[in-house]
Amino acid sequence: MQTTWNLSLLYNSENDPQIQKDIDISIENVKTFVKHWKTSKEYTKDPQVLRKALDEYEKLIATTGICSKPSYYIGLRNSQDQTNSSIKARLSQISDICVNLENEIQFFELNIAKIPKSKQPLFLNSQVLVNYKHYLERIFQESKYLLSDKEEKIFNLTSRTAYENWVAMINELTDKQTATILDEDLKEREVSYNEIVGFLRSTNKKIRDCANIKFNEINSRYAEIAEFEMNSVLGAKKAEDEYRKIPRPDLGRHLADDIESEIVDTLVETVTKHFDISRRYYKRKAELLGQKTLGYYERNVPLGEDQKEYSYENSIELVQKIFNDLDPRFGEIMKNYATHGQYDVYPKEGKSGGAFCASMKKDLPTFILLNHKNRLTDVTTIAHESGHGVHAELHKKQNALNDSSPIALAEIASTFFEDFVYEEILKDIDDSTTRESLLDGKLMDDISSIFRQIAFYNFEKELHHDFREKGFLTKEYISDLFCKHMKAYLGDAVDVDESMRNGWIYVSHFRRFFYVYSYASGLLISKALQNMVKSDRKNIVLVKRFMASGSSMSPKELFRTLGIDISKKDIWESGIRSIEGNLDKL
Repeated sequence: MQTTWNLSLLYNSENDPQIQKDIDISIENVKTFVKHWKTSKEYTKDPQVLRKALDEYEKLIATTGICSKPSYYIGLRNSQDQTNSSIKARLSQISDICVNLENEIQFFELNIAKIPKSKQPLFLNSQVLVNYKHYLERIFQESKYLLSDKEEKIFNLTSRTAYENWVAMINELTDKQTATILDEDLKEREVSYNEIVGFLRSTNKKIRDCANIKFNEINSRYAEIAEFEMNSVLGAKKAEDEYRKIPRPDLGRHLADDIESEIVDTLVETVTKHFDISRRYYKRKAELLGQKTLGYYERNVPLGEDQKEYSYENSIELVQKIFNDLDPRFGEIMKNYATHGQYDVYPKEGKSGGAFCASMKKDLPTFILLNHKNRLTDVTTIAHESGHGVHAELHKKQNALNDSSPIALAEIASTFFEDFVYEEILKDIDDSTTRESLLDGKLMDDISSIFRQIAFYNFEKELHHDFREKGFLTKEYISDLFCKHMKAYLGDAVDVDESMRNGWIYVSHFRRFFYVYSYASGLLISKALQNMVKSDRKNIVLVKRFMASGSSMSPKELFRTLGIDISKKDIWESGIRSIEGNLDKL
């Protein structure tokens, strides 16, 4: 079984001459489209002409896209070898080409957005445009905040210096750091910054306390730089929002995610109202660990460790069986991934940490990155990332303008499969201590995905508000604000310590602006789908319908067709109650 990516499915190497050929073809295709449509405005007046233009645009995106295949390949190679400067340089070059091509072609959607509101129903109700209806709805929805072609180009061209370089700088500075910590044999060992995090979860307090000291030394060293970085990206966001006349900092995220602000507000308010559940969990966690309180860095310490080892081969077999039991198509997709070298399995020097699923365009293979260490959590990670993969494969049936899934839906399939795998593993555990540990682990993950992420969202809202009011926020101010919102969901059982005060420095999501709600919405909707399937296995067809829909309709409309109304708080309350039920068991 191949355990590294077979990237020859894309190119033979980063020096493959076909990469440059494909870049040249992409540039030529964009130029052809621009030449054909830039001077014509007929497509903004006649649905028949717009259909012709959209068909050509969809074909462009479906084939070469904006250097889709070259940028995909080099990005994957960079994940495999983050220390390779030549790959980084190549990635930067392709990124520049992509920005220029996007600037060349953006006139098309901008012109569509300028179709007068009085004329928009003519296009939305046209039968010749039925396959592009929701794509047009999204453009019309965003049109109020779109600028001229020249203005949009300026924002695109300055995004790297105003935003991306700042964020990359903090990541680069911390990722290059190493520290000497105690390993599980209580021997000194030098590890990378990202590896330290694993030792913060050690069941040995001496080990995690040592790791915490070293982790904080690095974070504190870069706190002042992070202060300027955070103020810079907040300033860039404020300037752009004001120029576009976007009334609230999180609206841009909602528009991009195709979800109404009212739905996100209801989710945030409902979860925040139930922070007593997470506070109760951490109080119980401290008791079970025999401590009066927990350090912030100890909130993810397991109650015990499952001594059983889960080899990659056995893990894949187990997960694939459960996928196949839910629906043979799910199992088939996983089998193809494993057979064709689409999993990169084991950790190695220079490789990106964590796990992810990467997918681009319907004719390109999906690739999944893992860092498998034979632990139980590695099994559920395979399920989670393979769930993303199944979702990606199923919505490839859509046309290229609908062949994606909005962020609001991104975490539903992954957590759906992960929970079914977790429950299957739990069935085979007889030892009560191990079952307690697994139950705690599941609760810990769910509470982090829901309550913690909404606490993050609340922090972000106040952070942007205060920056826009005060103009500059000191690192001490940001730390105080972060601690305020962490205490809101953690409660008195978790200490305000140095690790909490440094907690905002390394959370990349705060630089991605309001992304975090999607973890909570995804998991809570996932639990509703799980309950539907558990009550009647035939309802798996509804789950498949959801995953195959891509972005062909809004999340609100999509779930309404499945009998779920995400505009009401009931759907969020239902998922929260299931978590409270597990807490009662603990």
